[in-house]
Order: sequence, then C-alpha cells, then structure tokens
Amino acid sequence: MNGDLKIALVGNPNTGKSTLFNVLTGLNQKVGNFPGVTVDKKTGSCRLPNGKNALVIDLPGTYSLYPKSKDEIIVFEVLADQRNPVHPDLVVMVADASNLKRNLLLYTQVADMKIPVIIALNMMDQARRSGISIDVDALSAKLGVQVVPISARQGENVAALKEAISYASAIPVQNDTIEVEAIAPDLICKIQDELQIDKPYTALQFAHQHENLRFLTPAQSDRIEEIEQEFSFHSQKAQASETIARYQYINELLSDTMRVLPSAEKEIPSNRIDKVITHRVWGFIIFFVLLFLIFQSIFAWSEYPMSLIEELFVWITAMAHRILPAGILTDLLTDGILAGLSGVLVFIPQIAILFGFISILEDTGYMARITFMMDKIMRRVGLNGKSVVPMIGGLACAVPSIMSTRNIENWKDRMITIMVTPLVSCSARLPIYTVLISLVVPDRKVAGFLNMQGLALMGMYVISIVAAVLVAWVMKYLFKAREKGYFIMELPVYRMPRWDNVLLTMYEKVKTFVFEAGKVIIAISVILWVLATYGPPSKRAEVERRYQSPEYIARFSSPSELELHHSSELLETSYAGMIGKAIEPAIKPLGYDWKIGIALITSFAAREVFVGTMATIYSVSNDEQHVSSVTTKMKEARHPDTGLPVFTVASAFSLMIFYAFAMQCMSTLAVVYRETKSWKWPLIQFAYMTGLAYLASLLVYNLLK
Repeated sequence: MNGDLKIALVGNPNTGKSTLFNVLTGLNQKVGNFPGVTVDKKTGSCRLPNGKNALVIDLPGTYSLYPKSKDEIIVFEVLADQRNPVHPDLVVMVADASNLKRNLLLYTQVADMKIPVIIALNMMDQARRSGISIDVDALSAKLGVQVVPISARQGENVAALKEAISYASAIPVQNDTIEVEAIAPDLICKIQDELQIDKPYTALQFAHQHENLRFLTPAQSDRIEEIEQEFSFHSQKAQASETIARYQYINELLSDTMRVLPSAEKEIPSNRIDKVITHRVWGFIIFFVLLFLIFQSIFAWSEYPMSLIEELFVWITAMAHRILPAGILTDLLTDGILAGLSGVLVFIPQIAILFGFISILEDTGYMARITFMMDKIMRRVGLNGKSVVPMIGGLACAVPSIMSTRNIENWKDRMITIMVTPLVSCSARLPIYTVLISLVVPDRKVAGFLNMQGLALMGMYVISIVAAVLVAWVMKYLFKAREKGYFIMELPVYRMPRWDNVLLTMYEKVKTFVFEAGKVIIAISVILWVLATYGPPSKRAEVERRYQSPEYIARFSSPSELELHHSSELLETSYAGMIGKAIEPAIKPLGYDWKIGIALITSFAAREVFVGTMATIYSVSNDEQHVSSVTTKMKEARHPDTGLPVFTVASAFSLMIFYAFAMQCMSTLAVVYRETKSWKWPLIQFAYMTGLAYLASLLVYNLLK
C-alpha cells in the first residue's frame, strides 16, 4: 500500500461521504484506529482507470477545521502533518449540492492548506428536485479545481470522478479564497519562520489549535503560545473575522454560479413528513411500532435459517462420531470446536436482520429523527441530546458507541453516557435472549398476529433502555459539573435506502461477529472442553469405580439413565465442575446451577460465549448416541437431585435480566479505560452493573418461581 495514491474524503456530516467511500471501495475496506487515538479510521482500496491503486481514507465529518470534538481534530491533524501515515496526496471534498453555501466554508479552509483538491458535488439529483441549478463549469473555473457532479447513492458519474482522480494534479492548483495573511500578518510570519511552515493558513491554524495537536512537541506548542502573547493574538476574534471573510467570498462565488428556481421556495416533502414523524405524540407511537415490527421480524424471519444451521451441525457432529475413530481428538473436534462453532454460526440470521434494520433506519434518515425526538427526554434525566446517538448505537455494540461520546463536549453528560451505554442491550446479548426465550416462551400468536417470543425479545430491549435512562437520572445527582451541554443536529432529507449498502453493512457486521466474537468463543470452547473433560485423577477414579459396581448400577432403571448420571458426575468432578461448584452458593438464590455458573465465568470475556459454553458443557455431559442442538440439550436439562428442569420461566428470565444488566464484556471495560484515561471509571462501572444485575435477577426469580 505504500506506493498507492492516498486520497482523503473530507466533508460535512450528511453529505454522502461514507456512501461515496462504499461506492469507491466496495468490500475492500478496513476499520481501525488513527495512531494514538480511539477515533475510527476507515480505509479502503480503489482501482483507478489509469491502472493505479488508491488508498481511500474516510475522515470524520466536520463543518469546519475549527474542531468542536475530538473526532474533528483528527481532520486537521491528518491534513497538516506530512509525517502522518495517512496524510493525503489528494483531497476529495464531498459537498452537498443542495446545501452548497454551508459546504463551501470547509472547502475554502481545506483549499487554503494548499493540498491538491477535487470537489465531488454530491446529491445532484436532490439539488435538481429542489430547483437548484449549478453552473459546474463556471464554479470549477472560479475555484481553479475540478468539480465533478455526482450522485453517490445512484452511482451517477462516479466513473468520471475516478477519471478525475486518476489525472489530478500532484501540486495544488486551486485559487486563493481569502487573504489569510491579513488576519494576523506578523504572527503568521513568525510562526512560519520558527516552525518552518510554508503555508500561511496552516500557521494560522497552529496558533488556534496548538494545544490539541499531538504531532507538535511541547516546546513547539509553548513557543507558539509565546508568539501569541507577543502579538496579542485573540483566537475567537481572528476566527470570527476569518469566517466573515470566507462567507463574503462564498456569497460572491454562488451569486455567479448558482440559481435557485421559484419552485425551491415551496416546502420540501421531508418537512411535511416530519410534521407527523417527529410529532410529540404520533412520533413516539410510530417509533415503538417500528421497534415492535423489527423484533417480531427478527424471530419470524430467522427461524427457518437458524433451524437449518442447527440441523447441519447436528448432522456434521453425528457424521464425525460415525466416521472418525473414538478418542480424545474426535471428542475435541465434536464437543469442543464444532459445539463452539455452532454457537457462533447459528445466530448469523438474527445478527444480519438486526443490523439490516439499523442500516435501513440510518439510510432513510429516520435514525436522526429518533435522536431529535429523544432530546427532550434525555435532558430531563440529565443527559445531553447527543447522548442518544451512542445509546442507540449501543443496540449494536457498546464499544464504538462509547467511542462516539467524544462528540459530547460537556464532561458530565459524556461521563454519564459512557457509564450507562453498556446497559442498552447490544447484539452480543441477542443470542442469549434468543436461546432462553425459545426455551420458556411458547411460539404462539397473540391476537392472531403477535408472536409471543417477539414480544418477549422486545420487552428485554425496552427494559434495558428504561434501565439506562433511570441509572442516568440517578447519576445526574451524583456527578457534579457546572458546564451546560447543547445539542445541534442537522436532519437529513428522507431517502430510499440503498439496498446494496444495507447488504454491505449486514455482510460486514456478520463478518465481524463471526471472526472477532467467533475467535473468542471457539478459543474459550476449546479451553472449556479441556477443563470439562479432565479433573483430579483421584476423584474421577472414584466415580469410575462406583459406576462399575453391580450394586450401584442396579439403582438405575435403564442404561440411558445410568449413562446420564455417569457423565454428569464426571463433569461435576472436572476442573470446570469444581469452578462452577465454587460459585454455586452465590448464584443458587438466582435459580442457577453450577453449570450456568461456568457459563457466567467464561462469558466475562464476551457475552456471546454463553451459548458456546452451554453447547460445550452439554456436549461433554451428553451421550454420543444422542447428538442434538444446544437448545434441545438445554430444554432436556434436569437437576440431578430433584429431576426438575434447570431452565424454568423463573430461572430463564432471571438469567436474561442478569445478562441484560451485568458488565460482561472485557472490550467495553478496555474502551472505557481508554476514553477516561483511568481505571477508576471502568471499575465503578463493573461494580455497579454487576450489583444491579444480581439484585434485579434475584427479584425476578423470586417473583416468577
């Protein structure tokens, strides 16, 4: 990749920048972090018409190079620091053609940094429908750069953009926008001389941002501070005068190149739809109806493919037992690896459907409306309106959601959001909910069309959201801060979802689940198989002697009952059994046995491990001649003392509540530490969530048993 042309996509939020990134790179994408920070870095490769490869970097959306959040600082750092590994050779400025005036502010700033620029004038179809006419050739001539009109969603003119990128100038050719040196001539000149900067606007930005720029040494930052004091530099006044000058330039530019037809003055359809969608009553009713339909669909649509996957693994396991020679390696393959693998792959349909719906809500512009509607509720519980974004994102995964709290400027609001976001039920909890609901909730219709299992699943998600809001309300009184938060958001126009993008999102999320969570699940399944297969030799020898005694064998009515008790006692005397037995007194009041205790411990690495653990434990304790799916094994599980089912309505819902509230995700704890720069907050978070989980599940078990 080192010899590739590096292209940075820069633009305001909601300009279709990420859509263009997906169109250019397709499946050739990677998601990582920018060096030294937890800001997402999306990169991908693109083949250009001239045969060259391009490395495309999707930078965070920003309205200006003056940052309001940690994400936005990254944009200037990448553009200004030539030693940055993703410093671009070319910037593709993605601008919304239907809102060009606002978008051109960022363009003028980037252009003045003297990096080669191309403008991708996106959403041309939307601009035409809005009655906006842009003279692209005149705009290009006045700016001195290539301007390519495109519609990334429709794939319109993307080939022409690739052609423009292929033959773009390697040196900046854009015209000057404003007289930068006039803003603070002496200061800019001195910073340029002392730091050896050849671009005046970069020097001015150093004066504004030096305290936040990680690539500057402490000595350089201190020297810039001294220069500021020497020339009495006032950052806010300088920024205000610069912005005024830029908008004067933009107004003159657009008066010559853009025309708004009278039809554009009419109310746009999105505003008419919003009168219903964001209504203070109907808006919430529509939102909850949509949630209900989503969770009904997750169960209804995934039932058949999940059954096929379960049957496939039952068949593969039976075939492996039949074909392979009996022994440790065969047991490891069937009861360890295959059991763990089935615990991963069986939930692919539900993960895909959940993320498909989330992608559709984002693509249509509805997710932004949910954020807008929830703002007032969030403020009542002491949160910022921006807290809604990470909390909704928590439905997918808490890790990127906690990272997205960097957009919340207020410390108190940000900390409360970080502390409560893991309470929102993420996709990792979905396999647990699914398997437990299928055990104890009948697959029946209520009122002819409401699936009881879908209702139970929706109930678990609603409980998690209500819990997050209530905990936030309590924390409002525990956290002390004087800052006032604010919420500014632009609502995008409604659009039809791009089905190729929805499918791409589903593919990427499923791939992440299988390869990231799957690696952990299978690794733990193998370790668990070893712990469940072996134990202290003396104890296991004692069990074997007892079960070889004719007097003891005579106690059982059938060979199958004898085998069930034999394998159960062997598991109980294994190392895994000893661990489960050690914590059983603490979890017995919740309705759990020692086998569930093993799952609670192993799933501290990741919640998804619960199902794989159950599959491995019940595979180890099951008769080889009766291979069945993990759901069937759990349904047939009985307490050896009482003969009653292990998974009753009370114990299953108690377990779901425990997993809904408990902090069982090492990745989340790690990212909270990275975001807060202290172990204090993740430890507090772990303690309060575990305590809440225990008390809530204890209450549920005693109410339902």
